[in-house]
Order: sequence, then C-alpha cells, then structure tokens
Amino acid sequence: MLRKITLSLVALQFVFSAFLKADEGMWLPLFLKSLNEADMQSKGLKLSAEDIYSINKSSLKDGIVHFGGGCTGEIVSDQGLLFTNHHCGYGQIQSHSTVENDLLTNGFWAKSKEEELSNPGLTATFIVRIEDVTAKVLAGVADNMSDADRDKKINEAIAAITKESVKDTHYGAYIRPFFNGNEYYMFVTETFKDVRLVGAPPSSIGKFGGDTDNWMWPRHTGDFSIFRIYANKDNKPAEYSKDNVPYKPKYVIPISLKGAEQGDFTMVYGFPGRTTEYLSSFAVDMIMNVSDPAKVKIRETKLAIWDKG
Repeated sequence: MLRKITLSLVALQFVFSAFLKADEGMWLPLFLKSLNEADMQSKGLKLSAEDIYSINKSSLKDGIVHFGGGCTGEIVSDQGLLFTNHHCGYGQIQSHSTVENDLLTNGFWAKSKEEELSNPGLTATFIVRIEDVTAKVLAGVADNMSDADRDKKINEAIAAITKESVKDTHYGAYIRPFFNGNEYYMFVTETFKDVRLVGAPPSSIGKFGGDTDNWMWPRHTGDFSIFRIYANKDNKPAEYSKDNVPYKPKYVIPISLKGAEQGDFTMVYGFPGRTTEYLSSFAVDMIMNVSDPAKVKIRETKLAIWDKG
C-alpha cells in the first residue's frame, strides 16, 4: 500500500571529515542515546546525548528555535537574542524598509532595546519534548481498512491526542508521520509571538552570492540577521506589548572564537524541513531522468515567454 511520505521536521545531522573519510546522517534528537551517541563521541563530539536533548534538564534543544515557521534560529544570550539567516529575516527587514530608509540596502542595527523593531506575525518556536505516539495513533487501524477509512481513523486519533497533550497549558502540539506512516511522533512546542529585529547587514553582505551561494561550500555570504524574543513578566509567550521584557532562555548556546581545525567534529541541529537521504535508487533515477528534465523544460519555456514580453 502506497502512502504519502512525510519527512523529518526536527533533526540533527553531523558530518565528520578526517583521513578523506566522511560519515553523515540525520536523526531525531531523542534517538541519539540509543542509536549513535558512542559513534559521534568517537569522532570528536564532547557532548552527551543528554546534553543535546533532554526533557529533565536544560539542553541544546532549548537553545534552538523554529524561526518564522520555516527557518532555524539559535539563542546566543540570556536576553533572548537569536541569530538566524539573512534570508530568513529578509521579509521582516523588507517590511521596515522605505525608499527614504532602505534597511535592505543599508542594513540595520538597533543601538538600544527601544530601537528594536516589532514584527507582527513573526514567531519563534521551541520544542519542549518529542514523543513516540505510534501505538496511540494506530490503535484503531486494521489491516483490512480502505485508505480512506485508515486516514480518517488516524486523523481522528491525532486530533484527540494533540488536544489532550496540551490541555490546560500554553503549549502547542503537532503529530507527524515518519517512515511511510509506520511511525508517528508528537512535537510539543512553546511559541513566542513578540520577536523583534535587532540587526542585519546590508544585502550586499547578507545575500552576497545569492541563493546559489546559500547551497555551496565554501560560502562567501554574511548570511545572518539578529532578532530578540520578548516575553511577559512571567517569561511566558505573549502578544507584542511595550511591557514585555527580553526572554530568559533555558539554554544559551556558547560562542567560540577559537575557529575550526581540519578534522574537527561538526554537527548541525535544526529544522531541515525535509530530507531525501532515504530515497530508493528507483526514486533517484526518476528524479534525474524524468521529473528534473521536465521541470527544466517547463521553466525554460516560461523564461522564453517572459523574455519576449
């Protein structure tokens, strides 16, 4: 039975380079202890799985935010300061730009908290915990069900589980299928709605090389922008208010100025949105020889029409 593949929304990836050998992978953080903590530590990781993901104490996960619903941000101060990509903050920078004061072209740097700029609709979401809810979601599913009945039963279970999980709290929750719908994981979240622009370099720096540079290495882009999360006096999420104060995070990511050396362990923690790492050879062949060539042909035709216009 063919089912839609929904891919990882929260993952940790590491790349290790030494002696011309590279190992890599992408995992849900809650599986690091059981799957590859020892392997990662043997390659130079100095953190434990508990240091990276824990529901019992502050950990690296508490310093990582889902920024604006589509990007990753990192908390770097105990005053709620966060870094994200320049292109992730691009829309907010643009919204504050005018012909007379073009922040995209000139850049922006708030000299005080009072000069930081509010951004209606912008959010920063933390993952409170990740839970395997496969058994609960599939409890009412039978092998002889039609696809329509199966989807209906699963959607009903997901709605009930998420509602119950955040009842009487300010948290949110969502459940996503993994591995072709064979496993389901719930993400309990805390979303802050007062996120203010603190600084951004000019686009000549932040977007140097364009989107091509964003996917290439080595990169030459100063691809960053700076925001700050604000909370109410109880350090809880709140709509924008002048009475809000800088958020006091559970975890602040330390910044090192030592630089990197050849062979250093490298790890990326964030929200990749999707991965094609587990595609079969048949799928890769179809992308290379069927779907991509078709897309190229369609886009060339569109560009040709635009050029004539």
